[in-house]
Amino acid sequence: MSSDYDIGLATRDDIPGILALQEENLLDRGGSLSVRLPADWFERAMLEMPLIVGRRDGKIVGYVVATTVAAQMNIPIVRAMLRKFPAPPNGFIQGPVCVADSERGKGLAGLMFAEMHARLPGRAAITFIRSDNDASLRAHAKMGICRVGEFEIGGERYTAVASKP
Repeated sequence: MSSDYDIGLATRDDIPGILALQEENLLDRGGSLSVRLPADWFERAMLEMPLIVGRRDGKIVGYVVATTVAAQMNIPIVRAMLRKFPAPPNGFIQGPVCVADSERGKGLAGLMFAEMHARLPGRAAITFIRSDNDASLRAHAKMGICRVGEFEIGGERYTAVASKP
């Protein structure tokens, strides 16, 4: 199925597709994304580090973002994670990651993660997943991303996960 995807760096032209996919997958819509990020956040993020997208037939069907730790320190959930589990030296924040419902289970997340890590050799990533999001926890484990531990914010439990450099 991987040949059906175009995996690469996002451009400014991809932002409307990224935002549309984000909206479909926010918690208040039944998805698992914890934070709504505005267009200018994605624009700044892609200037600093890789923002990888997956396209099928020209449509954005997935994305994964790499950012500096500083770029996400204004997000309370990220601060809570980093207080308990500091980022590794030369590390980065991986995420958010989002895959269209129609593409889940087809290997898209793994392809996007592989592309991101190929562009950031020797660097480790840290991120979080809601502790009740078993599908995401399994997908991350399948890609070799290990559980670091749990933390809580706003009554919700989250699992911190990290990749090796």
